[in-house]
Parts: sequence; C-alpha cells; structure tokens
Amino acid sequence: MNSEITPYSGTETKKEQVANMFNNISGTYDFLNHFLSLGIDIIWRKKAIKELLSLKPQKMLDVATGTGDFAFESIKILKPQQIIGVDISEGMLEVAKKKIAERNLGVVFSVQKGDSEGLHFDDDTFDAITVAFGVRNYENLEKGLADMLRVLKPGGKIVILEFSKPRVFPIKQLYNFYFKHITPFFGGLFSKDKKAYAYLEESVQAFPDGKDFTNLMEKVGYKYNKHRSLTFGISAIYTGIK
Repeated sequence: MNSEITPYSGTETKKEQVANMFNNISGTYDFLNHFLSLGIDIIWRKKAIKELLSLKPQKMLDVATGTGDFAFESIKILKPQQIIGVDISEGMLEVAKKKIAERNLGVVFSVQKGDSEGLHFDDDTFDAITVAFGVRNYENLEKGLADMLRVLKPGGKIVILEFSKPRVFPIKQLYNFYFKHITPFFGGLFSKDKKAYAYLEESVQAFPDGKDFTNLMEKVGYKYNKHRSLTFGISAIYTGIK
C-alpha cells in the first residue's frame, strides 16, 4: 500500500527511504512534532492510550516507536510490566535509548530495530499493540497489519493513532494549506530535510483513512474495529481486537 509515495526519488524501496528519512530528522523530530502540531499531538497520544485502560495490558509492543514518546506516555498511564518498541530507524532508536536511560526506565521499556511487516516475535505474545503516526509509512500496509495481528494475544487490542483528512469547510482548506506550505517550510528550516516534511502531506493524502482503514483491519482479521476522529478530523484513533 502506498509504496509509490516515497520521501525521496531514487531506486531504494519505500522502507529504505523511510528509514533514511527518520535517520535524517531524528535529532529534531520531538521538537518539530510538538511545534508543528502546537502541542496537540500530546493530547492525541493520551487519548489513544486511554483506549487501553480497561484492558490493563502488562506486555505491550509499540511499533514504529520512534523516539519512544508513545511508550513513555503508556508507562505513565497504564503502568505495564514491559513495553518493547521496534523501529526501522537506528537514528530514532538512539534518541529513544538516551531518553530511556535518562528516565531510568530500562527495566520496563526496551527498544530494538525491527520491521512492522516481519516482527521477530512469537505468535500470541502481546496483550496490546500501539502505533502512533507509523502505519501510513508501511510499504505494505495489509502485511504490516497482519503481522501485528499475529503477535497479538487472542482478546488483545491494537490502538493506532494516525493523521487523517478533514472533510469540512474551512478546516479542510486550512489543513491542506498548513500541510502543503507551513509544515515543509518549518520542517526544512529546523531539520534541514524539507522533502521529509513534504512527504508527510503526501503520505497523509494517500492514506486510506476512516472507514476505508477499518475495512482493511476487518479484512486482515481484527474484530470490533472502531474509528474515532480527533480535532475536526485532523487525526484519528483506530482500535481492533484479536
């Protein structure tokens, strides 16, 4: 899915380009996330994680963990025994490792290089799986969703937080202008990689959001799939059960 939407031009696969992109912007990623979203991304993360409160998961997997912000918030709210974070970008993982050490959370949270479409875990391993702003970067979305389902325990829950496309005037128009012009400008200014932030808008536009995504989750095998829009449809929370 969306393998044709890539951060850069060249012969590398989407997966390789995404890894390189996040390596390039890892040093400024956290700052730009909060800056460009005006801090709303922090609220979105908390709302997504609270979808797991009733489940009380003890062993969790955070896919596309990046610098670990989603997992750190999960530790605060859910207090699991263990979270493993996987990501294809070594640059992002290095930032996450530093943050884990600074917060003395190595007993609970560990990270490793990993591919969402080929997770190195046994079937039925995790009580819950989380993904924040990662699934639209999958080279093969259906394959990635299927492999996450495989490692989820029966009765386990997946929570996916992802950008979506507002459809109501004037939010749609403002959103499109912001993503096409403001985000690449400031993203390029601070990260020195304008293409990475132009790709952000392109990948969101190409992503099958809303009902299209819950239909794909159902096709793969998730049950009781739900979709919840946030902030006028700028982002959304998707949940499903194995």
